[in-house]
Amino acid sequence: MKLSTSNTARAIAAPHRWCALAAVLALAACASGNPVGAVDISASAPEVAGPPTQLITDELIRAEKIERAKRSEQNIGHLVVPNPPPYTIDSGDVLSIVVWDHPELAGAVAPPATGEALAQPGVAGLPAAGFVVDHEGRVQFPFAGDIKLAGLTEEQARQLLAGKLSKYINQPKVTLRVQAYRSKRIYVDGEVKTPGLQAINDIPMTLLEAINRAGGLLPTADQSQIALDRGDRRYTIDMRELVQKRVSPGNIMLLHGDVVRVHSRDEGKVFVSGEVVTPKALTMHNGRLTLNEALGESGGISPLTGDARQVYIVRKRPDGVRVYQLDARRPGALAMAEQFELYPRDLVYVAASPLANWHRKLSMLFPGALTSAVGVARP
Repeated sequence: MKLSTSNTARAIAAPHRWCALAAVLALAACASGNPVGAVDISASAPEVAGPPTQLITDELIRAEKIERAKRSEQNIGHLVVPNPPPYTIDSGDVLSIVVWDHPELAGAVAPPATGEALAQPGVAGLPAAGFVVDHEGRVQFPFAGDIKLAGLTEEQARQLLAGKLSKYINQPKVTLRVQAYRSKRIYVDGEVKTPGLQAINDIPMTLLEAINRAGGLLPTADQSQIALDRGDRRYTIDMRELVQKRVSPGNIMLLHGDVVRVHSRDEGKVFVSGEVVTPKALTMHNGRLTLNEALGESGGISPLTGDARQVYIVRKRPDGVRVYQLDARRPGALAMAEQFELYPRDLVYVAASPLANWHRKLSMLFPGALTSAVGVARP
């Protein structure tokens, strides 16, 4: 009797399928251990000690909060000036001096201020007419001679000049004001609308004043990373944290030569990779991002290939690299993930499950072998 064509093909393919299944089982044994007669290469290779791994617990979270609080504590008390002193005259300033009823002593008369100058008071531009304070802080005025006005306020300078002129003029009435502020400057850079130099004038130059004069913060600005460079020291100012501590950023006084840099949020990203739905680089929210938020914004742990027991956080610190591990299957793990705060440049990695690793090794050695083995069970 003749066999049908389909039965013949099925009879021929059956032994090949069973051979494929035997190969899969042999590879499974290889995945769990070395085959007979094989040389264990890893046994002869030297072991490199990795960074220590700490399990995320409630005690670790409390210790991290204490350490974060210590790192954020800076001695910025001397930067806060609730009642700023008045502006003092210094070298480079241009003064407008008028002695009433004595126009012959006016010297160079200051030109009237234009609309642009009124809109931007104190901005250095063309040399203004008036009495310029020289490099020694002195001004030459008729009858008064050489007067040192550097370090004096407008009122103190007016009284000093009036006292000098009283020897020649009976009860002189003097009006003295700063025509152009050119002695003190600060620089604002980074994520502001109009970065550049700013002249310090009679309006106290606070941190908020400097940012407002620069056009305000851009949407990409990180309010927790505002650097203030003064001399050889750098202060990192967290505006959100200052407000929480009831310290007004408007009381932080800037001095001549200060450099304010507003960092971008892109400079403090957190990287999420491994077995998550959408690996990506995440932007921190004004310096704050928890582990739970990072996993949530990445779509969560992959239900097919992710191992919830092996969620790692790799962090580079001044004393070396540290690795933290979260077992997301433990009770209360999500609450701990919500309290565990990440640092800029942290790496969150979710390891693959043992089954996913086995499947990938098999697919790399024999592409399509698993599919052929599964086909044996089909009728």
